[in-house]
Amino acid sequence: MLIKTVNILNKRAKFDFEIIEKYTAGIVLAGTEIKSIRLGKANITESFCEFSNNELFAVNTYIEEYMYGNQFNHKARSERKLLLNKKELKGLAKSVQAKGLTIVPLKLFTNEKGMAKLEIGLCRGKKTYDKRESLKEQDTKRDLDRIKKSF
Repeated sequence: MLIKTVNILNKRAKFDFEIIEKYTAGIVLAGTEIKSIRLGKANITESFCEFSNNELFAVNTYIEEYMYGNQFNHKARSERKLLLNKKELKGLAKSVQAKGLTIVPLKLFTNEKGMAKLEIGLCRGKKTYDKRESLKEQDTKRDLDRIKKSF
């Protein structure tokens, strides 16, 4: 069964990191990898991005092996190259080195052409008190929505 639009979110990233900028990057994938993504068999919660030879790679991204892939199947966890413009890559590299920021995958999706894209975010780690504040905000928002719904 094929899902037409795939949206795999990294909910943990929004809780653990303060997102400064967002970018949309293409991914270099093998044939069986894109088939697994279109089936919705991927996970990006534990993944992160790092630079190697002026190229950006998504590390620890889990894409389940394709069920009908036989000997041509891919490895479930491997580095996958991300495709961005040179200008964007240079800007990201400078900000990661200078300011101590990190690049985290936020969303894995397919566009209208069926191509897999990865939304990455330039992020700063949150402190524990920031996390408590965000939990408190979620609780108050949920309570307000319940009160509004009752009226």
